[in-house]
Amino acid sequence: MPLRIKSPSECRWDAVALGEVMLRLDPGPGRIRTARCFQAWEGGGEYNVVRGLRKCFGLRTAVVTAIVDNEVGRLLEDLMMQGGVDLSHVKWTAFDGIGRAARIGLNFTERGYGIRPAVGCSDRAYSAASQLKPGDVDWKRIFGEEGARWFHCGGIFAALSPTTAELTIEAMEAAKAAGTIVSFDLNFRPSLWKSQGGTQKAVEVNRRIAPLVDVMIGNEEDFTAALGFQVPGLDEHLAEIDPANFKKMISEAIEKFPNFQLVATTLRNAKTATLNDWSAIVYADGAFCEVPVRENLEIFDRVGGGDSFASGLIYALLADKSPQEAVEYGAAHGALAMTTPGDTSMATLKEVEAVMKGKGARVVR
Repeated sequence: MPLRIKSPSECRWDAVALGEVMLRLDPGPGRIRTARCFQAWEGGGEYNVVRGLRKCFGLRTAVVTAIVDNEVGRLLEDLMMQGGVDLSHVKWTAFDGIGRAARIGLNFTERGYGIRPAVGCSDRAYSAASQLKPGDVDWKRIFGEEGARWFHCGGIFAALSPTTAELTIEAMEAAKAAGTIVSFDLNFRPSLWKSQGGTQKAVEVNRRIAPLVDVMIGNEEDFTAALGFQVPGLDEHLAEIDPANFKKMISEAIEKFPNFQLVATTLRNAKTATLNDWSAIVYADGAFCEVPVRENLEIFDRVGGGDSFASGLIYALLADKSPQEAVEYGAAHGALAMTTPGDTSMATLKEVEAVMKGKGARVVR
């Protein structure tokens, strides 16, 4: 059964996301521990999706988040303004002088190379976004008065604190009541759950969220660690997995959560940090759609590849394309996003569709 998506004419927003936006400090080709300078980017699992929808696919998007009102917060704002996502639903939090009450989250991320994997080191405790709670956001205005066709959130924001998990549920309930499609990217991060009960707590929280989701998104690890499903052959190193095992797991997820109208998963075999096999599978309308494995995809910066897969997928569904086309848009956009630095996509719709058609990498001039 196709997703029942509101028409653009009855909504101000094509998509709205709820999540934390951090400053990513990137040491370039070097290491965090020896860096003498960093390039600043903005990024966040949920924000990256609506930014891709705006910059690559030209849709009308907004983000709901909280930012501290100081010079660092205004730097983050400036970066976000370049991304084109509407900031009218940002909650600005007062600065107490040193960041004891609230601060901007920092994400130090090195890209990795060859046998050296990418490394992320977050410094985000007590961030303004992590302190958001039910009642802080006017969902009636967003979903009722303004109108949104799609709402997106993810497991990163839900893991920041007990209050962000409750706010995620509040937002989804409001979106569902307004007839807005709800997507959720499981995005399991062990470091975020470490002090909150680990994997067991992650499964507990995500299984409360799952019944409110129309489109569930994840990768190899997410469905096991965040929802508690078992995938035969998935070892601790996340080595290459038989797609048939994922199809079996997805079928079990649909049986457990029949509200899932579409389930999408990326499949990645990281041979090295800079050489991955990449593909994706979507389950919709009782059938599986997939893209052939793109072997030996050369990776410049893998961070944000899954978020760009999600934005490509969502764009296609909002454009009333088929599930097969949706997984192709998602896989192509995710692949392109990993060829440039930073968390967010620098691709264009024309480039995405060229990759989908199998065009090569000859110089364009």
